[in-house]
Amino acid sequence: QFYNQTNPDVHHDTTGPEIWEQSGGRVTHFVASSGTGGTISGVGRYLKAKNSAVRIVGIDPEGSVIAPFFNTGEVLEGHPYKLEGIGNDKIPGTLDQETVGEYRTGGDGEAVRVARRRTREEALFAGGSSGLLVHGAIQVAKELDDPDAFVVTLLPDWGERYLSKAYDDDWMRD
Repeated sequence: QFYNQTNPDVHHDTTGPEIWEQSGGRVTHFVASSGTGGTISGVGRYLKAKNSAVRIVGIDPEGSVIAPFFNTGEVLEGHPYKLEGIGNDKIPGTLDQETVGEYRTGGDGEAVRVARRRTREEALFAGGSSGLLVHGAIQVAKELDDPDAFVVTLLPDWGERYLSKAYDDDWMRD
C-alpha cells in the first residue's frame, strides 16, 4: 500500500469521481490524511484535474513525520501518538506532495473528542482518525470567507474498533 501506485490510482478512479459527483462539482477543499498516501494523492489528483483551484489540505497527527517533512523538507524524528491508521514514521512512496497544497497537524485529544462528539450528536460512529479529519475540515471552513466554499473530508475508520480506547472513558482519562 505504501509504495504501490495502484493505491492512489484506485482513489483517483473511484473515490475522486464519487466526491466530485456527490458535490455536484462544487467541492473547493478536500481535507485528508496520509497513512499510505493513497487517498490524499489519488483523490487530490482527480479533483485538481477537474478544477485546478481545488485546495488539497493534509492533516497529520502530531508526532507523525509527514507534515513536518512537507513543511520543512526534512525527515524529522517522530514521536508516539494515539491515533491509528494515519500519519507515519516514514514518507510513503505513494504520497504525491505536488498535489497537496498544505499540511497541518492536530492532536490526539482534539481528534478523539471530535470523534466522540460526532457519534453523540450525529450518529457518525467513527474513530480518532476520522475525528482528526473532521476537526481539520472544520478549521479550514472557519478560515474561509467564501459562501460558495464546499469543504469535503472522509471518515476513514469506524468506531467499533475503538470501543476499548477512544470510546472508553477510563482510557480517555489516562
